[in-house]
Amino acid sequence: MHESNLSLPDDWKNLLQDEFSKTYMDQLKTFLLAEKKVGKEIYPQSSEIFNAFNITSIANVKVVILGQDPYHGAAQAHGLSFSVKAGIKPPPSLQNIFKELSSDIGCTIPSHGDLSGWAHQGVLLLNSVLTVEANSAASHQGKGWELFTDIVIQKLQQVKPHLVFILWGKFAQSKAPLIDSDRHLILKAAHPSPFSAYQGFFGCKHFSKTNEFLHSHQQNTIDWELK
Repeated sequence: MHESNLSLPDDWKNLLQDEFSKTYMDQLKTFLLAEKKVGKEIYPQSSEIFNAFNITSIANVKVVILGQDPYHGAAQAHGLSFSVKAGIKPPPSLQNIFKELSSDIGCTIPSHGDLSGWAHQGVLLLNSVLTVEANSAASHQGKGWELFTDIVIQKLQQVKPHLVFILWGKFAQSKAPLIDSDRHLILKAAHPSPFSAYQGFFGCKHFSKTNEFLHSHQQNTIDWELK
């Protein structure tokens, strides 16, 4: 997947270099090009597919918040899990994240849903699948992205000590076996979706628990207040 390889920053490219010569990446590139050729709209736009990696360097990563798929509505997805650009109404799951943030550590609920401020502080906002067809949820699952992002998780947790992995919902929690729980903190709760938020997401206090762990390992904590 040569073009995407070039769009990754050098640190991530070096860590993940072996993946770009593998068959599944060629198949993924072929699939994406074929979808575009027949006129299908794919989110996020090509320049933003690797946004999480472009904003959050390996050296800066402290926290990983794992999502499943990009948002499939117009202008929502921009390469960061759970995030939407300023000016786009925060989807229900993100609104619930903000409610928990307010309840947990007293943050003001922001007027926008752009989580770039977290990404710049070292929160890797990683979806397991990095693209989706417009208005077709989960349409790019099983095409190869999961293999790639599983490697991201595995290699990152090998080269970085004392990370916090935030796993909301059964899908994200299925990635826990990839993570060494002796080296890292794994936080699990229900998904913030309105369908499950009252089943253990509200009250999970993952934001304060994250900062307590980072502080205990002499790392800078995250300022979760979105400006």
